[in-house]
Amino acid sequence: MPAAERGKYVYRIARLLQEKAREFAVIESMDGGKPIRESRDFDIPVAAAHFFYYAGWADKLGYAFPNRPVAPLGVAGQIIPWNFPLLMAAWKIAPALACGNTVVLKPAETTPLTALKLAELLQEAELPDGVVNIVTGAGATGAAVVNDPDINKIAFTGSTAVGKLIQRATAGTGKKLTLELGGKAPNIIFADATIDQAVEGIVNGIWFNQGHVCCAGSRLYVEESVHDEVVRKLKHRMKSLVVGDPLDKNTDIGAINSREQLGTINKYIKIGINEGSELYQSSCELPSKGFWCRPTLFTNVAQSARIAQEEIFGPVLAIQTFRTMDEVIQKANNTPYGLSAGVWTDKGSKIFNLTTKLRAGVVWANTFNKFDPTSPFGGYKESGYGREGGVHGLGAYLKLN
Repeated sequence: MPAAERGKYVYRIARLLQEKAREFAVIESMDGGKPIRESRDFDIPVAAAHFFYYAGWADKLGYAFPNRPVAPLGVAGQIIPWNFPLLMAAWKIAPALACGNTVVLKPAETTPLTALKLAELLQEAELPDGVVNIVTGAGATGAAVVNDPDINKIAFTGSTAVGKLIQRATAGTGKKLTLELGGKAPNIIFADATIDQAVEGIVNGIWFNQGHVCCAGSRLYVEESVHDEVVRKLKHRMKSLVVGDPLDKNTDIGAINSREQLGTINKYIKIGINEGSELYQSSCELPSKGFWCRPTLFTNVAQSARIAQEEIFGPVLAIQTFRTMDEVIQKANNTPYGLSAGVWTDKGSKIFNLTTKLRAGVVWANTFNKFDPTSPFGGYKESGYGREGGVHGLGAYLKLN
């Protein structure tokens, strides 16, 4: 298909997603448990934005990679997680189509609904049959996608443990591979930061989507002189967070995705208590039915504590203090992960100093969890390799000779 024609299809998908935004937002919240406000204001608009962005690149690939012949890879096998089902599908499908590939996408077994609804939308957009194929199932289905000899590229977003299995399975096969894995992001608050703004950033960083976010700001480092003030204001803010029905527009924190994940979160809360950290949870009422977890924080957390080193993937925050720039850099980088970080300060010099020294693929300054299709996203170390978004996201789906 001519590149300009491909772009028209990708653009049509974006427009249809906008037109059906309300329906997709409801299904996304019912599917995964996230508050409807987040599905409506974040997931669906950002998913559509990715299709719009890559529609514009379809006939301009030569400008993205000048003086280099570009060609599609062929068939892309894509495996996505349960925390952002539609957005992760958009992140992967949009650049693959813009570059001329076909797709076999496997959604997570607990959240297949929006991917299946997207398949209906693709039919409505008259995308040719077989260009995008949605295959549901559990781990065995994902393994079949990874091991299929006719698939030329694997894109996986999910846990570090599964990512390592995929890396081993594709080694020596010639398949192109990108991995976006776990994280344990540091969120760093300096004494000169605007504290009230920083507190809102902390809330958004860790309790957005119930903490089911690979780049969640789950480790909070507060400069010692303002630690008590930050914790006091944060606890006060937690009291106003509403945990409940995901379809209620007043809900701040929705349902935990599954019984299994709630069990994992509760296990880590017990570990934190046993490690000697001080627990605080809001006293909000929880619905009698379903899987729920109150927003949770720990103070007096040791750097070696498991709740400070291991990804919990839930609404649990570990707080530590620091005195100097060198100390917080050392602590922030002292983790197996390197996906994201946040910095809160009134001094631009501190921001630039930290961004060059923090081992993280994305560093937000005086904000958190901001995403744009023009910007690449990905990590270092056990957070994976490769980038999605921006021009970098195109290169992952092309033969660049």
